Amino acid sequence: MVRPTAGPSEIGVPMDLEKLLADRLTPAFAAVAGAPVDPTVRRSAHADYQSDAALALARRLGRPPRAIAAEVLDRAALGDLCAAAEVSGPGFINLTVADRALGAAVVGLVGDPRLGVPRVAEPETVLIDYSAPNVAKEMHVGHLRSTIIGDATARLLRWRGHRVIRANHLGDWGTPFGMLIEHLLDLGEADGAAELSVGDLDSFYRAARAKFDADEGFRARSRLRVVALQAGDERTVRLWRLLVGRSEGYFLGVYRTLDVTLTERDFQGESRYQPMLGPVVEELGRLGLLRDSDGAACVFPPGSVGRDGEPLPLIVRKRDGGYGYPATDLAALRYRTGELGATRLLYVVGLPQRRHFEMVFAVAAAAGWLPATARAEHVGFGSVLGADGRMLRSRAGTPVKLADLLDEAVARATELARRKNPGLEAAEAAEVGRAVGIGAVKYADLATDRHRDYVFDWDRMLSLDGNTAPYLQYAYARIRSLFRRAGEDGLPATVEAVRVPLADPAERALVFALLGFAPVVVEVERTLEFHQLAGHLHRVAAAFSAFYERCPVLRAEGAVREGRLVLCGLTARVLRQGLDLLGIRTPERM
Repeated sequence: MVRPTAGPSEIGVPMDLEKLLADRLTPAFAAVAGAPVDPTVRRSAHADYQSDAALALARRLGRPPRAIAAEVLDRAALGDLCAAAEVSGPGFINLTVADRALGAAVVGLVGDPRLGVPRVAEPETVLIDYSAPNVAKEMHVGHLRSTIIGDATARLLRWRGHRVIRANHLGDWGTPFGMLIEHLLDLGEADGAAELSVGDLDSFYRAARAKFDADEGFRARSRLRVVALQAGDERTVRLWRLLVGRSEGYFLGVYRTLDVTLTERDFQGESRYQPMLGPVVEELGRLGLLRDSDGAACVFPPGSVGRDGEPLPLIVRKRDGGYGYPATDLAALRYRTGELGATRLLYVVGLPQRRHFEMVFAVAAAAGWLPATARAEHVGFGSVLGADGRMLRSRAGTPVKLADLLDEAVARATELARRKNPGLEAAEAAEVGRAVGIGAVKYADLATDRHRDYVFDWDRMLSLDGNTAPYLQYAYARIRSLFRRAGEDGLPATVEAVRVPLADPAERALVFALLGFAPVVVEVERTLEFHQLAGHLHRVAAAFSAFYERCPVLRAEGAVREGRLVLCGLTARVLRQGLDLLGIRTPERM
């Protein structure tokens, strides 16, 4: 396969055709309108690209849109880019890209290691708050979306060149730790630690909870233990650290299976912010933002009202003097902008928390902790549902353990790999099964508009047809198989020697799909709507499938064979890079 050069040469400079066409139309529209106009160039089913700006401009100028479009085309310098430029329908401008320009754009991609996606000119410090399991509890399906979406966000923003800080906001503090530590002591420190080591955290927690609910003496000891923990009692803190450490080891095992980039360095528990809570409340008081509400210290953010129309408070200190998670979130935000210098803060948390984060962000802005140079965003998402349309649960009615779900995904995909390709060695089948199974779970999530719920369906997500990870992975593996059969014979020796065949419509369709990768990545960086990237990768794979069926590759000869192999290689690179941004592996064989 023709390898990309280390840096773009003049002939290999990536070319954004959509932007180039818009840049050529912009001054022509401005000359006709007497003011700047966005030409709104987009891909079209009626031509390669289309602009509908003349229709919107017609009412303002009091002229027929077709006349405006015709004058714009008279003024626009499109000769070197377009084979045809014409007015269509009520006033659309249809643009057909010249083969020479299209071929040059492809050569630019071949010569660019980043496939046309530039690094950002002004990198930001982006903090991503995601996953956030609770100590002494096992991760369940409810943690799936935050972890997957957060990881894809970290991968994409880091690839774009931003400084990314991963913040795994562990639930590692609060009143439950009194009962957990007392239960650990009842078992005996060594036996309790051994029980935690086997990973059955839920059983440990349930046993502690049952004793807390049934035994008044245990309840009293648990409450005293909380006081000791908050006071920094040496033995209590050591046992608390044991609970946290055992839980973190379990979480890391799940993350390894899920193939996400979170590590032990990213754990940022609620305990980190406990010393900051008092100063946060004091500062809110000095700023005149605090109000007493039935004994609790509250802030009433402007515009926050309940269903009854009454102002809605953010309680930062409860009437008993304790602090809830709003205070912790405010302390964390202040620390993240003030100490870490974060300029973009992303909270990957379910949609039910939307109102909470709106209020936290409003209070932080009023306090000056979220200055105009920084912004905070709630990256909300819907739920994972079962076939009955309700929250996905086990047969026992409890949330599905994430480790069990992932193990089942790998087992199902490994069996599928063995059935589809009996020639795979056991080790390779296991490797393919892991890549396909975990990839299927991730892709089913990321291919869904994150604001929506989705139904967890094994058959659909593991299908080799449709908008699924296995379909994309198979397209990549098919191309790698093609190159194993082709070897390096027939490939151009250099990027400069690449000649792209464009005679068949399937070739042109594949080229446009490949050129669309960079704009989608840049747009997803802004919106964090990963279903747009997943959908584009599916379009690339579908375009390749149509191309592969219509355009013989290895049976072609000369420059046509070379050019088609180049398109195959470029498709493989786009699929691999795109899936990597989603956190999905691409097996060489399937």
